[in-house]
Amino acid sequence: MIPTARPAPPVTTGTGCAPCHHGEILQGVFLDADGRRCAGLVTLPMAGPGSSAEFVRHPGTAPEVITVVPADRTKAAQAAVLAVAECAERTGLPPCGGELRISCDIPVGLGMGSSTSDVIATVRAVADAYGLRLAPETVARLAVRAELACDPLMSDGRPVLFAQREGRVLEVLGPALPPLVVVGCTLGGGAPVDTLALPVREAADADIRDFELLRTLLRRAVATGDAQLLGEVATASARRGQQVLGHPEFDALTAVAQRVGAAGVQIAHSGAVAGVLFDAAAPGLRHRVRSCLRALDAHGIPAARAFTTFTTLKEILNGPAHRGGDRPAGPDTARRPARLPAL
Repeated sequence: MIPTARPAPPVTTGTGCAPCHHGEILQGVFLDADGRRCAGLVTLPMAGPGSSAEFVRHPGTAPEVITVVPADRTKAAQAAVLAVAECAERTGLPPCGGELRISCDIPVGLGMGSSTSDVIATVRAVADAYGLRLAPETVARLAVRAELACDPLMSDGRPVLFAQREGRVLEVLGPALPPLVVVGCTLGGGAPVDTLALPVREAADADIRDFELLRTLLRRAVATGDAQLLGEVATASARRGQQVLGHPEFDALTAVAQRVGAAGVQIAHSGAVAGVLFDAAAPGLRHRVRSCLRALDAHGIPAARAFTTFTTLKEILNGPAHRGGDRPAGPDTARRPARLPAL
């Protein structure tokens, strides 16, 4: 007699992860396809730090009973409840509670998307526990419901103009940013920024025109791989952000960037992290980066990290280890961070 195959046990444990970003390249108010005004932003992707989550379903328990470790991840807990309802409806399984464990190595309060990273990792872990993989659009929708506004960390590094309060992509700017080397630093002593306490300024018609011009220029920079133009857009956006943030070191930061021949600067519009942007193809890049580090130190601006948008910093500064195996930069090239001592 042929034995009857037993059904595979249901998946009850899932894992998920999400990256962080290094603040914004552009942020403002833009027009969507229907001409409606939308708050939007373009973030600077950064590989390395991120959040990971594990979710264990507890069938038979109430779906709102989610145990979270660490216990202060309230936005992630809300995301888990929302994701359970979404996944249960898609699979036909009854919704249930569970246990969520989060690990995050992103600095909190600097504007690097730590809460969104937690939320996206959670949604992906819950989906995995139900045997699902949710589309980025669905992840974004759940993330906005969980934390009211989110960053486009579910877009897997593509440069997009993202409506953070609505969880939708206004425009895909291209497959990848121009090759950049970023010297990251912190302003304001690295103190967290309370975004809810920041004044809200209504965008006038002239502001919308300025933001749309910057959007057009950034689109061109991505399409042509023009790092210098991207730096100009980022600097203009960062300067507008100072009307609200008012970092006292901002003028010194832009002066350093100009002195060392950088393409520009970018800041987190909701935090203290900032970056000096270099064209990866600029001549004398190693000297420029070292000069930047010395100048930042002289102004009391602590450099925290150095990374690129497309390859390792060591290869950029010292040349590839295997010249016969060079490969062009592209959207599928691994993005790996480098620590400052590598300089």
